[in-house]
Amino acid sequence: MTAPVFRFAPSPNGELHLGHALSALTNQRMAQASSGRLLLRIEDIDITRCTAEFEAGIYRDLAWLGIGWEQPVRRQSEHFGEYQAALERLQREELVYPAFMSRGEIRGAIMDHEATGKSWPRDPDGAPVYPGNDKALSARERRRRIDAGAPFAWRLDTAAALAGLGSPLDWREWADGNMTATSEIVADPLQWGDVIIARREIPTSYHLSVVIDDALQSVSHVVRGQDLYFATSVQRVLQEVLELPQPTYFHHRLVLGPDGRKLSKSQRDTGLNALREAGETPETLVARLGL
Repeated sequence: MTAPVFRFAPSPNGELHLGHALSALTNQRMAQASSGRLLLRIEDIDITRCTAEFEAGIYRDLAWLGIGWEQPVRRQSEHFGEYQAALERLQREELVYPAFMSRGEIRGAIMDHEATGKSWPRDPDGAPVYPGNDKALSARERRRRIDAGAPFAWRLDTAAALAGLGSPLDWREWADGNMTATSEIVADPLQWGDVIIARREIPTSYHLSVVIDDALQSVSHVVRGQDLYFATSVQRVLQEVLELPQPTYFHHRLVLGPDGRKLSKSQRDTGLNALREAGETPETLVARLGL
């Protein structure tokens, strides 16, 4: 029987915090409990925010926690060609379209809609769903705008992608971290609207690169935070249209700050390095996380 494959996949755009520690330790414990393998992936497609310094900090923090991983480490910035190939397949199958609407145009379209007394749909993260007005543009007009250097992003035509599947979309979710039972969760990607799949200057996005990486690395078990629970719906669509294998998922609890929000690198929540310098030990940190 093939050993289960887990992965911890942080982005080097800030310091790891307690939430990352919980995710890394949970992956390690579940891998050990199932005699599985643990991979480390560096998700650094955001080349403007990700740095070598933060990446080095990831290795240092994980080693301090006592977490080991297989070599080599996959760095997404070294695999843009693989993401480009997947994007071109979606383009050929007309499942993505170039989206040109500016933020001002998006706000205007939403305001016009709401002026009729109707509410505008929002995605699970609370952001307005993309209007998609430019889906009606002709191929000639799209090419003219691209050739003229107009800013755009490639968005998934979610309705078109779902229409070609022919069967209900779901995913397998562990009921707990003990891997004793799974349930089938109905996927609802339409609640996200047409998400960004790639940008003009970078041929991928989080959603596209993560499903490609999981498939190429034979990841069988995706263990990550509850904040990515709803994103699984989008990733399941991409797995199906690109004919990629489906992992089993477990979305663990989040570590919350004193104000009740989840910890975030962008909010500069206390990193593991600062906790270590303040006298925290791996043992006290594990106890603090309730593991």
